[in-house]
Amino acid sequence: MALPSYTTKGQRAWHYSYLTFCGLVLFFLVAPLVVVIPLSFSNSPYLQFVPEMTFFSFDTWSFNFDGYGTRWYKALFGMCDAIENAGASTMCNDRWMIGIKNSIIIAIFATFFASTLGTLAALGLSNPHMPFNRAIMALMISPMIVPLIITASGMFFFFAKVNLVATLTGLIIAHTILGIPFVVITVTASLSGFDNNLLRAASSLGGTPIRNFFKIQAPLIAPGVISGGLFAFITSFDEVVIVLFVGGPAQYTLPRQMWSGIRNEISPTILAAATILVIFSILLLGTLEWLRRRSERNRGVTPS
Repeated sequence: MALPSYTTKGQRAWHYSYLTFCGLVLFFLVAPLVVVIPLSFSNSPYLQFVPEMTFFSFDTWSFNFDGYGTRWYKALFGMCDAIENAGASTMCNDRWMIGIKNSIIIAIFATFFASTLGTLAALGLSNPHMPFNRAIMALMISPMIVPLIITASGMFFFFAKVNLVATLTGLIIAHTILGIPFVVITVTASLSGFDNNLLRAASSLGGTPIRNFFKIQAPLIAPGVISGGLFAFITSFDEVVIVLFVGGPAQYTLPRQMWSGIRNEISPTILAAATILVIFSILLLGTLEWLRRRSERNRGVTPS
């Protein structure tokens, strides 16, 4: 966007200084993610750039791909017969695939329950006749405010009394509790712009409350529900503290496997998993932006 012609030199200097500062901050945040991607395609068993990874050789004026490969992605997906183990830090096993499977299963169920319960809670809290709605709202979003280590400790002691520690059910319930606040906030924001006269008109035409919800209200607040569900999914998929407290040896997820890999064995397989998570997060953020623009168009607002 061009600056107006009446802008002074001081204002122009401040404007470009501000843009430069924002660019440096963005580079500081994005650079570590960009470095991970080429390292994940390295054939070296070490977490560092090696001379073989020189993309272009000025000596021969030719491209060099000898140092790159999909070795660690094969190790990530358990294709141990297709790779060569080099050193004690590059052991190949199926724990990564089991962790990915557990993460997907837990995230899907946690997202479903969090979206359902969070939407029902948001519908109740948006009702102006709901008593103590502010206190209940504060209680619902408390998992986002309370430090995660405290939440995990409380879940561990409570789940231990009901025999849910070291079970898949306990992890799903714990991740559902973490995902509900995201759904409540996004659905409540969608309901704030909903015209209740539509429901009154539908009721006057003989529609039942359940039919009115699924035919009128649900399609209009669907972007908020989906956005909250995506936040709940990525929160569950990327969570490691709750898994360390509530999960057992058989319930390790992908983040827990990455944490164990960094602690016990430094393997570039961690970089392959990190690259997949980065790409997955970018796709989710793109989906959220598309849903935001779609929601604004449904409300008659020009997307920004």
